[in-house]
Amino acid sequence: QVQIVESGGGLVQPGGSLRLSCAASGSIFSIYVMGWYRQAPGKQRELVAVITSDGSTNYLDSVKGRFTISRDNAKNTVYLQMNSLKPEDTAVYYCNYHIRVLSGRVDDYWGQGTQVTVSS
Repeated sequence: QVQIVESGGGLVQPGGSLRLSCAASGSIFSIYVMGWYRQAPGKQRELVAVITSDGSTNYLDSVKGRFTISRDNAKNTVYLQMNSLKPEDTAVYYCNYHIRVLSGRVDDYWGQGTQVTVSS
């Protein structure tokens, strides 16, 4: 059993910043890739940023230079620092973990989603 808890969304003005957090707990053997996705109304879910177990990162082109993904392996936590936010960043943001549990099974686990609204 794995639990994923997200936090940190909210309403922010254009140009502002937010930091999202996601923590995993439970029967975790190892965590491989952690990532953040988002889904805006009427649009498909898209990958925003990923970070591998060795710290390699990759970003959606539209957020490069503005968003930073990081992870704290000791806390099984992944963060998304979002700066210079734009109205087009408005979406529900979901964290994703690729985890091997104690039984050996490997699965993807999702957070519950947190709303980010960028508006004046």
